[in-house]
Amino acid sequence: MPASLEQKSLVGKFILKSQIEVKTGLHIGGGGENLDIGGLDKPVIRDPLTQYPYLPGSSIKGKLRAITERLTNKPLNRPSGSNTYRYESDDLADGFSEVGGLLIRYEGASTCLVSRLFGSTGTNCWIDTDTVASQGLESVQNAQRRHIAWATNSRTGRFVENANNQLNAGETVGEYIKVKGRNCPARLIVRDSHLSPQSAEQLKKVDTGLFMTEWKFENGIDRVTAAANPRQFERVPAGSIFEFELVYTVENPEQAIKDLENIAIALAILEDDALGGHGSRGYGKVEFKKFNFFYRDLEYYRRITNTPNDSSETEEIPSANNIQELLDNFTGLSENIQRRLPGS
Repeated sequence: MPASLEQKSLVGKFILKSQIEVKTGLHIGGGGENLDIGGLDKPVIRDPLTQYPYLPGSSIKGKLRAITERLTNKPLNRPSGSNTYRYESDDLADGFSEVGGLLIRYEGASTCLVSRLFGSTGTNCWIDTDTVASQGLESVQNAQRRHIAWATNSRTGRFVENANNQLNAGETVGEYIKVKGRNCPARLIVRDSHLSPQSAEQLKKVDTGLFMTEWKFENGIDRVTAAANPRQFERVPAGSIFEFELVYTVENPEQAIKDLENIAIALAILEDDALGGHGSRGYGKVEFKKFNFFYRDLEYYRRITNTPNDSSETEEIPSANNIQELLDNFTGLSENIQRRLPGS
């Protein structure tokens, strides 16, 4: 992996705070300590100190990433084990993934709407030799240069013997070499979501035999023998409210508004999808409420120690009550944010 003398830029931080209201029982699993007779088969994840249920940031971020991959129609170019695949940018630059004999085109993480937002892990991939030379990329041991042909509207390419080979209509050819792909750290941070104090107090009063949660019995029936396979799931009850926060690191002001737009769209799609497991059975419908937005530039952080108490907080950006209001007013919100970015 080539060393880089150039640090990733830091322009500022955009912070979104909201509340997640659980509309139907929600299950995000945690590892059970014991499997007792008559006990829960599928417990929810809990804070080890308070034993309150919570929503892991990794679960929310993973769902938002999956939604964004589908929203932007990304190819499945990375094996994930158990015969499953996902999308990743194999490098910061555009290139081809080699998967099961296929050459699959991917967009480099420096411009990819998914990878620059959620991050990507580099792996061996095919990149054109001009880019490899100009960026000083490290080739895989014993890698040979090869020509790859592809059509503009195709997700895949193919090896050809040389640039003079007969090409199909609409195809382009280039010289490539296999290199060690570079990682792209995520710009988006999604915090763990914990119960609001009021919701926590309400759930403590729930009388279900479980602390702050409910039982949900599922029964699988054999279609031939009618044999039952009962299972017991633990769910966070409908009406529970969690505090939600995400932080977007502004690295490229020219890309920031588009990234924030994709976050807003993904949150809206999540409301019409499901969070956690068993969404097709009605679990995990959520609703976002009470959006508040903040932007903190580098000057904000530098002046914290030189300002009186409570005077260092930046001006709050106009809020939104729900996801529909967020989408309806996104143009005004984006203009407000744009004015705060360098170069505006």
